[in-house]
Amino acid sequence: MSSPGVRAVIIVQPPAYGVHPLRGSQAHVYTRQMDQPVHSRRRAAAAKASATNSAPAKTTKPASKRAVKPKARTNDPERTMAEILAVATEEFASKGLSGARIDAIADATRTSKRMIYYYFGSKEGLYLAVLEESYRSVRTTEGELHLADLSPEDALARLVAFTFDHHWGSQDYIRLVMTENIQRGEYLAQSKIIQKLNVPAINAIRALYERGVASGVFRPGLDAIDIHASISALCFFNVSNQYTFDLIFKRNGKTPKALQARRDNIVDMILRYVRK
Repeated sequence: MSSPGVRAVIIVQPPAYGVHPLRGSQAHVYTRQMDQPVHSRRRAAAAKASATNSAPAKTTKPASKRAVKPKARTNDPERTMAEILAVATEEFASKGLSGARIDAIADATRTSKRMIYYYFGSKEGLYLAVLEESYRSVRTTEGELHLADLSPEDALARLVAFTFDHHWGSQDYIRLVMTENIQRGEYLAQSKIIQKLNVPAINAIRALYERGVASGVFRPGLDAIDIHASISALCFFNVSNQYTFDLIFKRNGKTPKALQARRDNIVDMILRYVRK
């Protein structure tokens, strides 16, 4: 006669996968365990990373990189904020305020939404910070032109040429200004520093204009803000309307030759406008 042990082996011998005779929670556990390595990428990746028999080069090297980067960000908040602002500038410029996504900015900077909100408060707060930084950048560079060291005409010509070059080379800035105008200035109105940022630009124009009037080369009666508006309008249009303008008139205004000619024309127009 067969022993009880032999009968037990025959009774519990498992059938083919998928037709296990057990029911209830035991069958559920068995099926999940069999499916995990095939259907769960995250758990498979976690199991692979934690395996003790894996090759040292593959397990330790990536882990060390992941450990270093967050630590560097924690110890250098200014750098982290600068990286967030740089990526957010491109995101808001290309997609606008409503189309931009904080998730995309977090992924591109290897940070998190929580960190972005910690630094900037909200999506709108980040957008306003981007606007302020864009204005600050152009005004800071303008302050390095040393206009006071030049004659009034040369100073004005340098300022106009710089504005043209800056706008063409920083088209995200133009798109941000266009976006904020679509918002009717709603968010820039909340800035506590925007007026202060732009005071040096007007003061620089006023100073060179008054020198020109005093020396007899510029005609009197002009307003510094109006001169600034004329410079901005001519240089801004070259970027904001480049695609529609070229399409309508079947031309290419983006070639180096075309850009140089347009730049020279704008400088000449502004000088003729203020000359006596």
